[in-house]
Amino acid sequence: MYQIFQIDAFTDRLFGGNPAAVVPLRDWLPDAILQSLAAENNLSETAFFVPLGPPDTYHLRWFTPKTEVQLCGHATLATAFVLFNCLKTNHSEQLSFQSKSGWLHVHREGDWLTLDFPADTLQATELPGPARQAFSIAPREVWLGREDYLLVFASEEEVLALAPDMRALRQVAARGFIATAPGRASDFVSRCFFPAFGIDEDPVTGSAHTTLTPYWARVLGQNSLSAIQCSERKGALRCTLQGERVLISGQAVLYLEGHFRTS
Repeated sequence: MYQIFQIDAFTDRLFGGNPAAVVPLRDWLPDAILQSLAAENNLSETAFFVPLGPPDTYHLRWFTPKTEVQLCGHATLATAFVLFNCLKTNHSEQLSFQSKSGWLHVHREGDWLTLDFPADTLQATELPGPARQAFSIAPREVWLGREDYLLVFASEEEVLALAPDMRALRQVAARGFIATAPGRASDFVSRCFFPAFGIDEDPVTGSAHTTLTPYWARVLGQNSLSAIQCSERKGALRCTLQGERVLISGQAVLYLEGHFRTS
């Protein structure tokens, strides 16, 4: 029997933000089992972690229903929430995670958890042919980050109106597409589409803000930014650019706690 938690991340209310499953392990299960569990959960991400030797340090991995990913913000936030609030095994206000993207850190301050992630680097580019056809509204700018295309639109209204052709987006060799614009109630808004990874639209994407934050910090001339991911569930984030790192802060809520079997 194994424990499992489901957390709504980047929100202060149930049924908002982005749900993630979190599975504590003492030792790693076979990768095929991890992938099957993620498919069974059918959430955008399932996080698995194993304790390392030093206190408050863990090995962390993330799986979509289709594949393992290099970096996931909301499931890292959810994992930290479980460790701080459900398992209560921490000895300090900071946790450290060894991951495929290097060391990641999470600091707790009241109800807010802050992720310390590597900042993305961007280069100007053009959308590949299938993606140009997928969007009925043309972006003003297109940038390419480590895994995603960043599409900059004129207004929040344009971002909200997007209804991309997911079949066309699946033809592009990228994790996904981040659509963004200046926000009405925040410094910027975004929506994220990852159909190649089995997620047509991700409700709130922490890792995308490692791409969004450097862009908007440069455009707006400020390193501290408020962000809203305006999916149907919505999510609120506070983002700060600190050199080559991005601090991404959010809240989380426990939805489910239970047990599962692997045989």
